[in-house]
Amino acid sequence: MNSVGETSSAGGKAWIGYIVAAGCLVWVFHDVRWSGLFASVRAMTWWLLVPAIAADIGSYVTQGARWSLLLRPLGRLSILKATQAIYAALFTNEVLPLRVGEVLRGYLASRWMSLSMTLIFSSIFVERLLDGVWIALAFGVVVLAVPLPRYLVDAEEILAFVIFAAATLFIYLVIRKGQHVDKGDAKSERAASSHRGGRVSRLIEHAAAALGSIGGAPSFYGAAALSSLLLVLQALSFWLVMEAFGLSLSVWHGAAVFLIVHLGTMVPSAPSNVGTYQFFTVLGLMLFNVDKTVATGFSVVVFLILTIPLWIIGLVAFGKAGLDLHTVREEMGRLARTWRNPPAY
Repeated sequence: MNSVGETSSAGGKAWIGYIVAAGCLVWVFHDVRWSGLFASVRAMTWWLLVPAIAADIGSYVTQGARWSLLLRPLGRLSILKATQAIYAALFTNEVLPLRVGEVLRGYLASRWMSLSMTLIFSSIFVERLLDGVWIALAFGVVVLAVPLPRYLVDAEEILAFVIFAAATLFIYLVIRKGQHVDKGDAKSERAASSHRGGRVSRLIEHAAAALGSIGGAPSFYGAAALSSLLLVLQALSFWLVMEAFGLSLSVWHGAAVFLIVHLGTMVPSAPSNVGTYQFFTVLGLMLFNVDKTVATGFSVVVFLILTIPLWIIGLVAFGKAGLDLHTVREEMGRLARTWRNPPAY
């Protein structure tokens, strides 16, 4: 009965994403002049797509290196393996809704490192915190270089406040760190926690200890620096496609549109962010007086140029991890049931 209820709930959430995606696509393609759209595509400078794709791939390798550094206090995961897990997760997000790929990469790292999912997800939380800090800083810089509507500036200030609150909690956990969680500690995790309270309190305690270990390790500073490089490479790849498409906008305008798209697609929706990606790309470009037909053509081109290599590499990474979509669905369902209905101790 629970399994049926969970399936219905997940299916309902997925359909909401599909409906939103469809609505976004209707708006994006409404009133588009198709002859003008195809003319813009034909006039592209195609060779500029090579460095754009290279920068995009480089950003994911950088993310793999960053994750490897963040995991170092807990165990060893090579940059190659970390990047493989990231690409396998990205591929899963491209074909399944609700971004279950994030859970998948945590599962893969947990399996490869023989660590609990709690410890692995602590590192992913730190990743998201670092991303948030750099995005907030990047928005602050872009606002100084490019005039943006007041509502976007207000949204950036809210984001900065949330990130500041999360960073404050993280710093507190690092300072408070009462124990160091390393690979050996992780293996004895169950025995060490048998005398403690309920499962939820143990999960919180282990996560807090892992966060303290990650934040207090020298490798954290290298990971923080790589986070800035990751964001630069992603923004650069986006802007290079803009240049290839013939949009006469500066790199600052490109960064502004990229950040708008990045923030707009944070909420899980349809697979590949189809619909929402195009919507926020067109919306961002129209803020800078780009014709809607041209903006729509670019939204489709940049999506395909930066997504097709991800599909190819992600499919290879997914296959080499010994995965298939049926197994992924079953494993993600099992993990969800375990977290929602933990066994009694």
